[in-house]
Amino acid sequence: MVRLSTVVILAGVVLLFVPIPPIATISGILVILVGIALRLLKSA
Repeated sequence: MVRLSTVVILAGVVLLFVPIPPIATISGILVILVGIALRLLKSA
């Protein structure tokens, strides 16, 4: 089964390519950071 953090990181990457530059880029970066944080918290 795929981890939730992996799905969140992939969603952030997809948001980076959405053609609404300021909103999608900022939210994409935030979603990627949340995914990384989830992964770090789960591994600790």
